[in-house]
Amino acid sequence: MCVLGLGLIGGSLMRAATAAGRTVYGYNRSVDGTQAATFDGFDASTDLTDTLQRAAADDALIVIAVPMPALPAMLDHIVDTAPDCPLTDVISVKGAVRAQVEASGLLSRYVGGHPMTGTAHSGWSAGNAHLFEGAPWVVSVDDHVDEQVWGAVTQLALQCGAFVVPARADEHDTAAAAISHLPHLTAEALAVTAAHVPLASALAAGSFRDSTRVAATAPDLVRAMCEANADKLVSMLDHAIDLLTKARASLSEGRSVAELVEAGHAARIRFDSFTRPDIVALSIGEEGWRDSLAAAGRAGGVIRSALPSRDTRG
Repeated sequence: MCVLGLGLIGGSLMRAATAAGRTVYGYNRSVDGTQAATFDGFDASTDLTDTLQRAAADDALIVIAVPMPALPAMLDHIVDTAPDCPLTDVISVKGAVRAQVEASGLLSRYVGGHPMTGTAHSGWSAGNAHLFEGAPWVVSVDDHVDEQVWGAVTQLALQCGAFVVPARADEHDTAAAAISHLPHLTAEALAVTAAHVPLASALAAGSFRDSTRVAATAPDLVRAMCEANADKLVSMLDHAIDLLTKARASLSEGRSVAELVEAGHAARIRFDSFTRPDIVALSIGEEGWRDSLAAAGRAGGVIRSALPSRDTRG
């Protein structure tokens, strides 16, 4: 397996996959990050061409773990050096990545991925072999997806301790806008608002800390994920702003905020009691398997162990 980008997610992936017994090597642009990975005993290089030539010789699964702005140049290198390798990514938007992969001519070997985990820290030193344990890992089931590459990406996620959520790219991006990208922007807004109140820092405790935690994320990473998912995020922002505007109007008129508070409380209670049923009764490669997996994921289903394929049934 070849990991391109050894920051928080890519570096954690290298650690987790190695711990699972896989042969893993990778590329990192930063000399400091590469040296740190090498010092920790991992196979890392700052020579992208050499790394991709090695991947091509091995027919390795390539995992793109660079920020969205670096994706076009990375795809150009893959096209030039390792165009036949199976390909996935761990970038937090899927539609925009798929569009760029398609434009590069690599779509037939690509299956989108997104482990739904992370911290506010970045770089190789922030990585953790246990980062993916018990976390959702989206694996795309768009119409172009090859069953063998899909199986390889799913196996990787499971080996790292995650459970797999099958989803189409556009549905992933809508959900990510609601539960990841919108929270980033609201955390930034809360942090900025409190910064204008002199006493706020002295009084701030758990509620403020928890609700602004992701505002500590590197700004360029937040910009990249939000701007690459602009259409979906604008829709979610409109909905959240509408809810807050109605609450503000109610307060300004001397009325209650009960409508928003009670609806939010009920939504959170539903989330706390949400269960994820196991997807077990599907075979990869059978007729309509992508649609069936997308529907199962939409209903909350997850994959916790490898599914059979049409070549292994019976």
